Amino acid sequence: MITDIEGVRVGHWTDESARTGCTVVLLPAGTVASGEVRGGAPATREWALLEPGMLVQHVDAVVLTGGSAFGLASADGAMRWCEERGIGFPTAAGPVPIVVGLALYDLGAGIAGVRPGKDEGYAACLAASAGQFVTGSVGAGTGATVGKYRGPEHVRAGGIGTASVEDGPVAVGALVAVNAVGELLSPQRSAFERLGSAGAPSETVGLGENTTIGVLVTNARLDKAGCRHLAAGGHDGYARALEPVHTSFDGDAVVACATGSVDAHRDHVRALGAAAMEAAIRSSLAG
Repeated sequence: MITDIEGVRVGHWTDESARTGCTVVLLPAGTVASGEVRGGAPATREWALLEPGMLVQHVDAVVLTGGSAFGLASADGAMRWCEERGIGFPTAAGPVPIVVGLALYDLGAGIAGVRPGKDEGYAACLAASAGQFVTGSVGAGTGATVGKYRGPEHVRAGGIGTASVEDGPVAVGALVAVNAVGELLSPQRSAFERLGSAGAPSETVGLGENTTIGVLVTNARLDKAGCRHLAAGGHDGYARALEPVHTSFDGDAVVACATGSVDAHRDHVRALGAAAMEAAIRSSLAG
């Protein structure tokens, strides 16, 4: 689990009847972060500050949410939770919490008018813990589906997945909400076989109505450029597990975070991140 990385906490808010929710990843103080978007239809918040070279180095929380762009309001609740605890980027007027948000489209899965907002984001923070947490159709993955590329008869539930990998003292944990146009890619079958030689996507695929969003956290010491490199590894994991991936119908994005407790080469960390993300995606679609 991503909570195998010391100091990381995860909490969900879920509305099962409306088929939506949000998931919050709370990070230890001093966590460096960057990110990368490869899908064509992203919905994100505070993404520009993740770029290497920007002033802010540290991120306090990452919010994964359903509700499409409406759901990004759930990050307001995480900001309030952090503010109440004095967490954030120091300024003369007090700390400003740095909360990155990523959203997926689930408005067609349940009740479109119900979306995670600030109260729901706050509730997810209150529910966060450093131990085991529920995966599958919960939190940001509640209304997630996969397999839409070939048409509605191939659609099945997606959801939240998590995994971690270690090599000596270096560890990387992944958490992902899988709501992809594509479907799980079997290692025993080629991408062409997996798509059933369908070629072009089904006419039922909706532009921007999908998206896989994920978080990687490592205990390695990385700067923002190194975290950006790790985020690219997360996308490698996407490509190993899903086909097709990074389509114009998806807003695929990864935030990569480093808590900085051990030294490691960034290419080693990236390789571990790719493995962790692939395993997390496969766990979300198990069964």
